[in-house]
Amino acid sequence: MNILSVENLEVVYNDVVLVLKGLSIKVEQGSITALLGSNGAGKSTTLKSISGLLSTEDGEVTEGSVFFNGQPIHRLWPEKIVRLGIFQVMEGRRIFEDLSVEENLKCGGFIRPRSEYIPSRELVYEYFPRLRERRKQLAGYLSGGEQQMLAIGRALMAKPKLLLLDEPSLGLAPLLVEEIFEIIKRVNREEGVTILLVEQNARAALSISSHGYILENGRIVLDGRAESLLNNPDVQEFYLGIGKTGEKRSYRDVKHYRRRKRWLG
Repeated sequence: MNILSVENLEVVYNDVVLVLKGLSIKVEQGSITALLGSNGAGKSTTLKSISGLLSTEDGEVTEGSVFFNGQPIHRLWPEKIVRLGIFQVMEGRRIFEDLSVEENLKCGGFIRPRSEYIPSRELVYEYFPRLRERRKQLAGYLSGGEQQMLAIGRALMAKPKLLLLDEPSLGLAPLLVEEIFEIIKRVNREEGVTILLVEQNARAALSISSHGYILENGRIVLDGRAESLLNNPDVQEFYLGIGKTGEKRSYRDVKHYRRRKRWLG
């Protein structure tokens, strides 16, 4: 059963810039789905189309639809979408730097009954023990990895049904990326939260996902089971940096038209 369906979506910024061009994706309930692509492909715009945040950047859905549990949501205000159970963790963390860790978590749970606050906070501390240690500390003084943990923890306070994660590995050291992705996998498995994961780190994203989509210039150019994408020669060459003979490849060595010819030709 699909919890999310995005159908033939077109998005325009400032009435002139066409960013998404007939994009369609489906997210199965209880799954982790990866949306991959380079900078400017339209990944963040896709998430904002789902969470209702396009209007904050003069963006608009001009064609197509977004359905959540069969209900159209692309015309709803962001606060109504959050109350339906969709929560987006923005690229770059976007925590409240002048508030403490605990105060940030309280902000995440504002739509939930007060009786749920302490159990939800303790659940977050179980996933992220370092946040418990720093619960009274101002969030602006946390490390990058700890801020990412806080951003995800704040989202969990809202008890989302669908969690939209935008570049959770951005700016983090490899060991921290591994830790964050392991926790994302646990949250999906143990809490039953469906996750749509936007990433440039294709290997990390596909390693925890069941299905993946590859986005280029506002269009889906390839999709399939995560395992098959990891083994796909084109994905290996253009997103994992591995040439056909197994050698490491630089993206700068790859001609753009070859990718377009294979995937769109």
